[in-house]
Amino acid sequence: MSRIGKKPIAIPKGVTVKVDGAAVEVKGPKGQLRQALPPGVTVAVEGTELLTRKAADERELDKFHGLARSLVNNAVLGVTDGWKRELDIVGVGYRAEVKGKQVVLALGYSHPVVFDVPAGVDIAIEKQTHLTVTGVDRQLVGQVAANLRRLRKPDPYQQKGVRYTGEVLKKKAGKTGA
Repeated sequence: MSRIGKKPIAIPKGVTVKVDGAAVEVKGPKGQLRQALPPGVTVAVEGTELLTRKAADERELDKFHGLARSLVNNAVLGVTDGWKRELDIVGVGYRAEVKGKQVVLALGYSHPVVFDVPAGVDIAIEKQTHLTVTGVDRQLVGQVAANLRRLRKPDPYQQKGVRYTGEVLKKKAGKTGA
């Protein structure tokens, strides 16, 4: 049986959870999320806790049991605290600015790169080189941060590009003229 799936999920004050068949709706102070459940897993509300259970006692459902618990827990944490990913832009002349629902980035290309911010995600920029991606959906926040990083991946030779805050790059030595 899944160890993660056995753990109960505490429902904080101000959060309402509604279970309807194959999905769980979570509403909290930061927003609301609807999380679909994998097949063969059910969620039950017992007092101030959520419990995930397998529909049948099959070993193949263990992975879905733990996955369902993690997804619902991420939804509960998202509507209470929210999720955040931070990015740094490193390079001479590299910068970013927010214009409405778009982020305009200067990343060393001959043209500015325009990134459309999807609904449910906010992007804040401090010092033109530090971006903070926030939202209630963990998967969406991580995907937006990954898409921003993909615009100019960190270069292992010159150490330039868009990287996660705290990401350590392994510096590669360039060619030596011998």
